[in-house]
Amino acid sequence: MTQDRVVIIGVAGDSGCGKSTFLRRLEDLFGKEFMTVICLDDYHCLDRKGRKEAGVTALNPRANNFDLMAEQIKALKNGQTIDKPIYNHETGELDPPEKIEPNKVIVIEGLHPLYDARVRELVDFSVYLDISEEVKINWKIQRDMAERGHSYDDVVASIMSRKPDFTAYIEPQKQYADIVIQVLPTQLIKDEKEGKILRVRLIEKEGIEHFAPTYLFDEGSTIDWRPCGRKLTCAFPGLKMYYGPDNYMGNEVSILEVDGQFDNLEEILYIESHLSRTGTKYHGEMTELLLKHKDYPGSNNGTGLFQVLVGLKMRETYEQLTGINANTEEKEVVTV
Repeated sequence: MTQDRVVIIGVAGDSGCGKSTFLRRLEDLFGKEFMTVICLDDYHCLDRKGRKEAGVTALNPRANNFDLMAEQIKALKNGQTIDKPIYNHETGELDPPEKIEPNKVIVIEGLHPLYDARVRELVDFSVYLDISEEVKINWKIQRDMAERGHSYDDVVASIMSRKPDFTAYIEPQKQYADIVIQVLPTQLIKDEKEGKILRVRLIEKEGIEHFAPTYLFDEGSTIDWRPCGRKLTCAFPGLKMYYGPDNYMGNEVSILEVDGQFDNLEEILYIESHLSRTGTKYHGEMTELLLKHKDYPGSNNGTGLFQVLVGLKMRETYEQLTGINANTEEKEVVTV
């Protein structure tokens, strides 16, 4: 182990799937100074006009420079400074590059962090944020119709126009992620169409070095749990949790699931006390991190809970890889 080790974290998923919220939660665990975030949109080799002329979306590999991405992520991991390109989302054009220094943690986030094998091999720990089509449409409708004045038909057409490239190039990356956070419609209410109540699954890959999956009650068992209503306030339709082993995209995994939402975030401590191997440093840290940003999207359901949990596991992995305490930057004494 070396103190100079640069740890690369990959955060993958489609636009509008919660990457920005997750990255803000990561800042709580690593600190802004400790962590540098690189948006992989900066490696578009075709600007907006070029993509239109070529008839491709930003999701298509032809619109992205994976050679440069692999070369520069490798350089950062080796402690070298890079001149990273910039894609300007407002103009849709490529701006002059900016200098990026190596940091303790480099987060590469966007559509393709796990697409190219060369980049994938550089990533020390990865998460894929997987929003089901039904939930994605509901979220996008709420945002684009309310904030941007788009019609319902426009919103659905926009999602459907991206779907072939999403299915071909983005979704297959799930098989490479160490953890997948999957957001689905609830199963507690039949035919619930609004997407207000969600079923969120944490899919954790087994057998990964420096990563031991979180479990509920008893590792390896299959658990269906409805938490006590006197200890966890949940309005109709209540809350249900599940844990058990499974196979996902050819990988042996553990699945942890929360269906429903929390009425009182302080009571999450009750849930936290039944989870093991969470990566927390003291009792109540997970609850404390959730309470710190009650206003973040998903804080009252499994989305926020699992984003915090994945952040804690990333911090734990970082400390195991480097022997450095992420909060104090002090070298930890590792006993064998």
